[in-house]
Parts: sequence; structure tokens; C-alpha cells
Amino acid sequence: MSSPQSRNGKDSKERVSRKMSIQEYELIHREKEDENCLRKYRRQCMQDMHQKLSFGPRYGFVYELETGEQFLETIEKEQKITTIVVHIYEDGIKGCDALNSSLTCLAAEYPIVKFCKIRASNTGAGDRFSLDVLPTLLIYKGGELISNFISVADQFAEEFFAGDVESFLNEYGLLPEREVHALEHTKIEEEDIE
Repeated sequence: MSSPQSRNGKDSKERVSRKMSIQEYELIHREKEDENCLRKYRRQCMQDMHQKLSFGPRYGFVYELETGEQFLETIEKEQKITTIVVHIYEDGIKGCDALNSSLTCLAAEYPIVKFCKIRASNTGAGDRFSLDVLPTLLIYKGGELISNFISVADQFAEEFFAGDVESFLNEYGLLPEREVHALEHTKIEEEDIE
């Protein structure tokens, strides 16, 4: 027969072991929270580092230039390391709409390249850009014209897409390497874990 004293001893041991398991659970739970905090901190550091290494501003869409002055300002005031692709177009000209659509796609894939478009009639040099030379692509870097393609749609098939324009520009070495979206992929994986 057990004495009341030994019974109290067993109960207190069970209580202590029960408290230990709760404490262990809390400790494990805190460790998981710490891991999540570290993961978030690591992700933020990687994004900050990636931003610093991307060398310059990010664009991601096609800018509509309204005037010749705005066109010149864009070329002259942009950072020296930024590549600027300008599409000179007019509505209703064969190839202009397809090129506008293609450049919109490329702007999303190459956010460090500044893609712009301007109507030939708005450039202030409409006589240079007659309808038979449209669509025209002008590529600038450091304020200098580095390449120009007159009637660029003639370089493509009847129907062309962003991949065709990308290949064409890469052929001349005018686009940087496409950015790897590893950070977004890592972010998605970590969110799935949480």
C-alpha cells in the first residue's frame, strides 16, 4: 500500500513532467517562430541585396511620350547605364500595334530597360518619320543613339510576337540578360512552408 506521502510524490512528479511537456511544447513553438522570423529576415536581406545589385531604377511598362520635348528629356536625363528603347509609331500603320503589344510584354520581362513609345506626329520631326518608315525603333544608352531600325516590322513575319522582337534585339546585343525570378520563387516556397 502506498502512503499518502508517496502518492503526493507521484502526483507532483506527474505534474512536473506534465509542465515539462508544456514547456517543451512552448520551446519548440518558439523555435519555429524564430525560424520563421529568420526566414523572413533572410528573404528581406536577399531582396535588398538584389535591389542594390540591379544597378538602377526599374520600369516594367511602356511609357507613352506626348511631345518631342518629353522625348528629348527622357533620353538626356536618364541614367547613363539605362538602355532606352523608343518605338515611333502611328495608329493604323502595319506592324505598329503588334510592336506596341510586343514591347509591353518585353517591358515586364526586362524591367531595367526603359521602353517608350511616341507618335511620329508628336516628335516634332514628323517629316523625318514619314509613314513608310514606321514602325521605327531607336535604342539609346548614355544619351547616345546606339541603334536604329527603320520599318522594323519588315524584319518579322506577317504576324509577330514579343519573342520575335526579343530575339531580334538580342541578335544585336541590345537587351541585357533576362532577370532570374529566383527571389519570387523562393518567396512562394517559403510561404507554402508557413
